[in-house]
Amino acid sequence: MTAARRLIANKDRLTRTTGAVLLALALAGCASKNDTLTTGSIPSTAASLDGMSGTQLNNAEQSIGAAYDRNPKDRNTGLRYAQVLGMTGKHTQALAVMQQVVIAHPTDRDVLAAYGKAQAAAGQLEQALATIQRSQTPDRPDWRLYSAEGAVLDQLGRSAEARQKYRMALNTQPNEPTVMSNLGMSYVLSGDLRTAETYMRSATQQPAADSRVRQNLALVVGLQGRFQEAEEIAKRELSQQQADANVTYLRSMLSQQNSWAKLADKDGKPKSATN
Repeated sequence: MTAARRLIANKDRLTRTTGAVLLALALAGCASKNDTLTTGSIPSTAASLDGMSGTQLNNAEQSIGAAYDRNPKDRNTGLRYAQVLGMTGKHTQALAVMQQVVIAHPTDRDVLAAYGKAQAAAGQLEQALATIQRSQTPDRPDWRLYSAEGAVLDQLGRSAEARQKYRMALNTQPNEPTVMSNLGMSYVLSGDLRTAETYMRSATQQPAADSRVRQNLALVVGLQGRFQEAEEIAKRELSQQQADANVTYLRSMLSQQNSWAKLADKDGKPKSATN
């Protein structure tokens, strides 16, 4: 493979990975308030999945799966089961679960939104876009759906349309950190890292910003070559286990970017071209 082809391959790989990060963050916001779930069919230990370790997620998957087997038409159980399956990387199975839930609840807006999330995570982007658009209602617009729609459009390479959706989300929910972060990630996909960092930093300064938003800032900072600063951001406010995992992932991503930059140098292109 020539240096030019390796450069293109590295760039494409980075773009796909960044797009996946964007999609995961955006679609996580699609979950409704009902996702906290108080139904007795689901063990209370599974009420909050964020921040669980791999072992805890596997245990939650088993317990919620058993509840789903007992009553596959239960709306909340199906939503939660699809969520935990997605978090453990079983996107095809999560989509199959949501297909059953949407059959039982075909007009439920939150179910349709979760179905769109499952489609997108499984790589069915065009179908996901149609489902998310069908979930939205012009008289009562949901900023989460605008943000999710933007994430899918970014994955499809339609960045101008995506950013319009993010701004519509911000008009509905001003200063929402996940949307600001998504907008920043959109600029990462187009290679404008400085603009991306501006949005990311604004997002992290919002009171509701969570660790996912801060990890995206770490990624953008690292992609600009400020590796130590990126690792410091990645380690903040996390357990040691989470911090180690995030830094390992960050180093992997930055290693790809570093290889990309070296290849650019060999081709006689300035490093700024990677931005």
